[in-house]
Amino acid sequence: MANSTFPKARENDLVVQNMIDEVLVYDLITNEAHCLNKTAAFVWSCCSGDASVIDIARSAEVRFGSPVDADLVILAVTQLKDRRLLSEGSMSDAEFPSRRAMIKKVGLASAIAVPVIASIVAPQNVLAGVSCTCISPNQCNSQAGNSCPPLAFNCNPNGICVVAP
Repeated sequence: MANSTFPKARENDLVVQNMIDEVLVYDLITNEAHCLNKTAAFVWSCCSGDASVIDIARSAEVRFGSPVDADLVILAVTQLKDRRLLSEGSMSDAEFPSRRAMIKKVGLASAIAVPVIASIVAPQNVLAGVSCTCISPNQCNSQAGNSCPPLAFNCNPNGICVVAP
C-alpha cells in the first residue's frame, strides 16, 4: 500500500467540539461547519496517518462490536477528504471510487450507521459580528458608533449599514 492510503486528519485551523454521539467541526479557513455522526467521527479520530483503511475498519469492529467492512471506512474517508478535513496530500483521488459508488456498495449491509457528514457554510467571520443591519438608512443613524463604521449612514442591498460613496 502507498503512504497515501494512510489518511491523516487535518489539525490546523479547525475548532472541534465533541458531543455525545457526534462531533462538530468548524473550519476557520472555509467558514464551513461540519457535523460528523458517530461513525464518521470515529473514522476521523482514527485518521492519524499511521493507520490504514483496514486498520481503521478493525478498530471500528472493536469499538462498535460489529463487523465493519473496509468499504464503510472508505466511504467515511471519502467524505472527510471531500470536505477538506484530511491533511493535504494524505489521499489521492485515484485511490477511492466516488461517494455515490461507495454508498451503493455499502448500502444497508452494514451493522453500524453509515457515516454521514452534514455541512453548512457559515457567514464570513467579518460579517458574523456585524450588528449594523438595516432595512432603511434611518436605522444606520441610530447604530453609528456601536459596531458600525463611522459615518455608515447608507443601507446597502445586503442590509448592512455602509459609508456613503
